[in-house]
Amino acid sequence: MAAPASFDFDAIIPRHQTGSFKWDSNPGADVLPMWVADMDFSAAPAVLDALARRVEHGVFGYTLIRDGYYLALSGWFERRYDFVIQRDQVLTTTGVVPAISAILRALTTPGDGVIVQTPVYHCFFSSIRNQGCNVVENPLRLINGRYQMDFTHLEQQAADSRNKLLLLCHPHNPSGRVWTAEELRRLGDICARHQVVVVSDEIHCDLLFPGESHQPFATLGPEYQANAITLNSPSKSFNLAGLQIANIIVADQGIKALIQQALHIHDVAQVNPFGVEGLIAAYNEGGPWLDALLDYLYGNYQLIQSFLHSRLPQLTLYPQQSTYLAWINTTATGLSSDELAHRLLTDGKLRISSGNGFLPGSETAAAFIRLNFACPRVLLQDGLERLYRVING
Repeated sequence: MAAPASFDFDAIIPRHQTGSFKWDSNPGADVLPMWVADMDFSAAPAVLDALARRVEHGVFGYTLIRDGYYLALSGWFERRYDFVIQRDQVLTTTGVVPAISAILRALTTPGDGVIVQTPVYHCFFSSIRNQGCNVVENPLRLINGRYQMDFTHLEQQAADSRNKLLLLCHPHNPSGRVWTAEELRRLGDICARHQVVVVSDEIHCDLLFPGESHQPFATLGPEYQANAITLNSPSKSFNLAGLQIANIIVADQGIKALIQQALHIHDVAQVNPFGVEGLIAAYNEGGPWLDALLDYLYGNYQLIQSFLHSRLPQLTLYPQQSTYLAWINTTATGLSSDELAHRLLTDGKLRISSGNGFLPGSETAAAFIRLNFACPRVLLQDGLERLYRVING
């Protein structure tokens, strides 16, 4: 489906020499970056207008979170996901990763175990280890080409009193798997039985493919919400990572107080005015833009499917349900993901993410690469041609 003319996702916006981590950290200007998870699209017009009004005001002092912020946040999640968020459940911070770090500091002590379902977002590992905790892997099982949770193994890990938290990636990064209500309930029941708190990172929840739906973990029922901490942000959905704004949603007021204390001790509770205005505009007025974006992203995903099928049949695209991050099995190339990533960068001037980063040392993850397709279609076509030349060159 074509995007409305007012939302031009085909426009090429030069990002070199703008301080872009994605574009300006590469070894050369001829490298096409399709790695780190930000998009090469302009933000929604409603967000740009709101930020322009804030700039026009001209004063950028310390920021108070006003009522409109909470109304925008709660309105968005209630309209889209039937997730009713109360104001006294919300903590703000500068990002989901700082939120995870604060939660770990608040609810664990060095030596505790934190369960993660691998392969998974690489910052989970660093956040856990930086707190002095142990990464406890509950590997996902790849069955008939689809990731499944291993509940038998999870029960064993949750029963270990040393394991205090489970970090849930929902939807899942890197695969784009959307967890079902049944899967979430089984996970939640296991964790509740053993007093393991579920920290649900739902930063990708808006980036859904046609026919898919997101079930916030906390909406499964009061008993699940009582044992849950939800993390969300408009940064992925609306390409606002640089505005540094995220939310921690927690119903248990005792747990909330501990996390709030950790945020203040480490000075990551104070957010900036642009993040506040960006979130309000995105959640109040950005729905049409996001819907058009999702159509465009799905078209990009279909392009990858078609390209690999016709020209690179030795590669297998994971059948993802969400996100803009393609998870591609490269086993047939005979190269590890690190080796292929290196060749793509040096020979093809294409920068992608090695699967090894999502589970260091894993043979399974080492068979995959992750490719960011949130870009104008002409750039995606260029990236796929570079991939083809390196593999078939």
